[in-house]
Amino acid sequence: MKIYIIWLIGVILWNFGYPEAVPILDVLAAILLSLLSFGLKKYSN
Repeated sequence: MKIYIIWLIGVILWNFGYPEAVPILDVLAAILLSLLSFGLKKYSN
């Protein structure tokens, strides 16, 4: 659950921090955040 909260905070910060971002940057940010969450899951186990 902690990893999901970290991911959610990342998504919120991205959306409010860069509201003028083009859609491709939103997709890239989502991919990077998901890779980060997978890495955190692997590291935490």
